Amino acid sequence: MNKIILFLKILLLAFVFANCNQSEKKNRDLPNVIIIYADDLGYGDLSCYGARDIKTTNLDLMAKNGIIFTDFYSPAASCSPSRAGLLTGKYPPRTGVNRVFFPESHTGLDPSEITLAEIFKTQNYKTGIIGKWHLGHFEKFLPLAQGFDNYFGIPYSNDMKSVVYMRGNEVESFDVDQSLITKTYTDEAKKFMIKNKENPFFLFLSHNMPHVPIYASKEFKGKSSRGLYGDVIEELDWSVGEILSTLKSLNIMKNSLIIFTSDNGPWLSMKKLGGSAGVLRKGKSHTFEGGMRVPMIAMWPAKIDKGLVSNSVSSQLDILPTIKKILNMNLSGIEDGKDLFNEFFDNSNSGDQSFIYFSNGEAEAFRDGDWKIKLPFAGYSKTPSRLYSPPHDTLLFNLKLDPGETNNLILKHRKKAFELLLNLEEQLNEIKPFPKGLITTSKADKLHFKIIKAQ
Repeated sequence: MNKIILFLKILLLAFVFANCNQSEKKNRDLPNVIIIYADDLGYGDLSCYGARDIKTTNLDLMAKNGIIFTDFYSPAASCSPSRAGLLTGKYPPRTGVNRVFFPESHTGLDPSEITLAEIFKTQNYKTGIIGKWHLGHFEKFLPLAQGFDNYFGIPYSNDMKSVVYMRGNEVESFDVDQSLITKTYTDEAKKFMIKNKENPFFLFLSHNMPHVPIYASKEFKGKSSRGLYGDVIEELDWSVGEILSTLKSLNIMKNSLIIFTSDNGPWLSMKKLGGSAGVLRKGKSHTFEGGMRVPMIAMWPAKIDKGLVSNSVSSQLDILPTIKKILNMNLSGIEDGKDLFNEFFDNSNSGDQSFIYFSNGEAEAFRDGDWKIKLPFAGYSKTPSRLYSPPHDTLLFNLKLDPGETNNLILKHRKKAFELLLNLEEQLNEIKPFPKGLITTSKADKLHFKIIKAQ
């Protein structure tokens, strides 16, 4: 990593957090934080979100003993932009990460961005990421340059060329048995927790599954009622159970915040090998609800009451400011989320109820409260990675009454539509100008997927 950038980041972080109390006593009181991130998991793929053909008993247990969100969004409808948003608390265009990175890409998340891991480091946390990174595979873009002490995993999606396991900045293995990815990540996550049980730690467990090609280990193949896809989800649920059991066995469960969510909606063009958005419209690659509204469950036995349900309009952009609030940090940083402190601890609304749906660096839709406006759309032609989607003019929906976005109310509620457009324009003016979008592949717009026949 460029030494000048590293030096400047250290200086900036030291200045911002100069007043943070980092005493030993405080560190012992700080919670462990585990974020479990699924890839392409749909809103309708968990039994606590209505699935009837997939059993997710451990995630159901988390929901029963914590808080479940009904209106929670990923920052984008694709992999890399969502990860950039989660880790920085910024809408993807603010980081320049608007499209998916490929093995041919020469760029990544800017090393000058302050990530969630770097915020934890200011409080002497041990930080680790296990799994998919997908924010640049050159050394200066890898996790060790972005605040993580440890990294093990695949640097991009498992359908791309040259799938390898990396440890730190080095390739550890070119031989990746994809049927064992979930088990391998789970074992690595358990080792990290055991090693750091005496310190507060941040673990980002970023699964490659259920991104196509999907694989389940032999113990889970044929286990679910939804074929191979359901088997994969039930193995992910097993992994969640292993994390919870390990925390309990180490006697650190009570003061651990565990968050489960997904990077975007289901990959519907993969048909039976893709997931379900439930009642929501469309899936991955779309700014309809199915592409960006995702499951979100949080559990913290010491702090969050059991059985809470939040209907707040929230997103993964909110995780970073929430963590800062939990760590009692006074930081007026450049970020777009709100803290979820009220939802977590007071069972009340955290305030701002708006969200911008970005796709490829452009605002395609906007939600404020129950209302959503979707801007004119040119449509998608059918490709191996995306279903045909017809063009449409401006659409207006009341998501409380119509979560499936079936009833366009634009002619009935023109005043509301103009109100939303003005609100969107004001918010865009506040966060622009955006940096130039990063070139994510050396051959723009050409598919680089490695075609792998699923088991």
